Amino acid sequence: MPAGRFAPSPSGDLHLGNLRTAILAWWFARSTGRPFLVRVEDLDRQRSRPEFEASQLADLAALGLAWEEPVVRQSERDPLYAAALERLTAEGLTFECFCTRREIAEAVSAPHAPPGSYPGTCRDLDEAERAARRAERAPALRLRARERAWTIRDALHGDVTGHVDDLVLRRGDGAHAYNLAVVVDDADQGVDQVVRGDDLLHAAPAQAYLTHELGVAPPTYAHVSLALNAEGRRLAKRDGPVTLRDLSPERAWDLIGASLGVGATSPEALLDELDLASLPREPWVVSL
Repeated sequence: MPAGRFAPSPSGDLHLGNLRTAILAWWFARSTGRPFLVRVEDLDRQRSRPEFEASQLADLAALGLAWEEPVVRQSERDPLYAAALERLTAEGLTFECFCTRREIAEAVSAPHAPPGSYPGTCRDLDEAERAARRAERAPALRLRARERAWTIRDALHGDVTGHVDDLVLRRGDGAHAYNLAVVVDDADQGVDQVVRGDDLLHAAPAQAYLTHELGVAPPTYAHVSLALNAEGRRLAKRDGPVTLRDLSPERAWDLIGASLGVGATSPEALLDELDLASLPREPWVVSL
């Protein structure tokens, strides 16, 4: 069955902005008759901690959110990512890349591509050139994109067309990259509705294109407004009492409900009070 999801990275406690996005992801799923899934995106093994995963799941439950079991963890899904990568490679849709981040940052991007886009340095190396470079550095594996623009449909932003880069699919150290993992996970779990912060809107067209190349219909999106501090920067734990360690669930609901223009203090009440037309499009400046 098609589903919606919330997919936090267990690298710290969830703050009010994260919790608000989780509540909205639950609302989008339930209000459209979809099951709600939780996925732990612990691909970054250095920053991810089991204790943060436990606290994040506890916080979601404390707010009254319920999800379909089991909780999926990216750290347990390498075989799925490897199979997708093998399929793309067999179809000629990957190439080895030996560039460092610094080399890419200093290179001139292709015309009409955003600054910092991959300039295509290794796209057309011959086998002798690749062999010579392998002796110096282990290659990353990139998507050989056949399109340079892709359009998504977003519930809050309408049609959004964005640049499709030659995404890194596997890093030089052998670890699978986030862009591959998130696309494979959504396809495998039947996620056809992605709700997340609008700081990730720029990444959606390329991820949707990769989904298409894997033979799966891209999801629909809803990139919701971010929570900001008084200085207009993204909310963080350093901004004060912004996590459930500092706030009660009741206080968190009061703040989040007010930011959405509703008085709901539970997920079920939110279903009755919130509608898409009234969902705020502007950032939420958190005032405590």
